[in-house]
Amino acid sequence: MHDPLTRRRLFGVTLGAAALAACSAPGQTPAPAGSTPPQAVPPPSSTPPPSPSPHPQGPATELVRSSSGRPQVALTFHGAGDPQVTRQVLDVVHQHGARITVLAVGTWLAEHPDAARMIRDGGHELGNHTWSHPALSGYAAEPMYAEIQRCRDKLAELTGSPGNFFRQSQGQHATPEELAEAGKAGYARVLSYDIDSLDWKDPGPAAIRAAVAKARAGSVVSMHLGHPGTVAALPGILTALADRGLTPVTASDLLA
Repeated sequence: MHDPLTRRRLFGVTLGAAALAACSAPGQTPAPAGSTPPQAVPPPSSTPPPSPSPHPQGPATELVRSSSGRPQVALTFHGAGDPQVTRQVLDVVHQHGARITVLAVGTWLAEHPDAARMIRDGGHELGNHTWSHPALSGYAAEPMYAEIQRCRDKLAELTGSPGNFFRQSQGQHATPEELAEAGKAGYARVLSYDIDSLDWKDPGPAAIRAAVAKARAGSVVSMHLGHPGTVAALPGILTALADRGLTPVTASDLLA
């Protein structure tokens, strides 16, 4: 049964590298999701904040890039993988004074709840990238909604907020069905992207830098946590953006 989240219109199985390697691959019909998280999240000192009460929403709006004209870009990261690599990414962006958006996978948050704190403490933004990162476009409405809702509730439990954005898994652009189910879950905006770094293919730092070099003012760039090649490419990416007068900001700031 749906239990949509009250939001303004402005808005287990451990996931391995193989599952994330298809972030931009064409969708295929998967087996239904819904497995138990790999481990219990350590209990907080007080009761976790409950999800806001349900309120139906219409279909979400897909956002691909900003048309504001401001000299900004959004580096967005699909959140999964070794948390030590996440820490390395955060260290590099901190050194360059950048801000990023992480679209987190729910099973990753369940296994590594401290990752959410690391990201938020660095001044960065968190959003929803489904519970288990399936080929979401192949799902029927009910299990599709469950993938969005379950990650939404984990984000709210860990941070007090479901995040401003949902991003579909294993597809650059959202389908009408994904937009509809994201809206029912309380997300007014689905964050897609116009630049794909293809870092999930581990092509090497030079290839990743070349892909991101195609970004222009207003671009939303897709990248991934959990890949050492991405960490190696980041200093050059951030230096090149600065040399071109482009500031990496959170997706919310870019699209404000």
